[in-house]
Amino acid sequence: MRFPGEFFRSCGVSAWWSDRTADRRRQERTLMRIGIIGSGHIGGTLTRRLTALGHEVTVANSRGPESLRDLATETGAAAGTVEQAAAADDLVVLAVPLAAVPALPGDAFSGRVVVDANNYYPQRDGEIPELADRSLTSSRWTADRLPGARVVKTFNTIQAQHLLENGRPAGEAERIALPVAADDADAKQLVMNVVESLGFDPVDAGTLDESWRQQPDTAVYGTDRDADGVRRGLAEARP
Repeated sequence: MRFPGEFFRSCGVSAWWSDRTADRRRQERTLMRIGIIGSGHIGGTLTRRLTALGHEVTVANSRGPESLRDLATETGAAAGTVEQAAAADDLVVLAVPLAAVPALPGDAFSGRVVVDANNYYPQRDGEIPELADRSLTSSRWTADRLPGARVVKTFNTIQAQHLLENGRPAGEAERIALPVAADDADAKQLVMNVVESLGFDPVDAGTLDESWRQQPDTAVYGTDRDADGVRRGLAEARP
């Protein structure tokens, strides 16, 4: 079994969040119960990062808990069903192909803060007319299928490897910023705090209807900008 600290050292990742600041974390950070639905690049990375920070994580995918045995052993996360992950008290992350969202038990997310880490890729997800013609943002489309969920859009602009390896302390040069969009101000702030704890600068990107500014083919998508760069990219985006 490889414990989280060993995993990060084996990847050559700075352990600043797990060593020097451990005592401060215990005093200042409220540990959460988090569900992650999706165990691919982004879902698996967030499972690793969030368990390393001490959060209680339940991870699920469409193939069932047995398929998650290795990830659970590696990270200490609990392997569960989609319903169990959706029942996490504090935060639920969706990191599944967008086309899989309608098959989720939508009512299970009511009242939950749900991080939408997805992107619409027509070649993978098929033709979704209201997304293809951009009459809806992909996060609004997702929110419409999860009635009562407090949806927050983030983690969709960064490569999984960079999310795993490139977190930096606040104030350090070249710290990557991530746009965060939501209609619910409290949910947005909660998720911005999580982004900060992972070593990235959260940038307020407006509402879900404004989140097209961080979708694929925009200036902030996949570009690892700092906070000023993300703000400029969001402001300069055109429909």
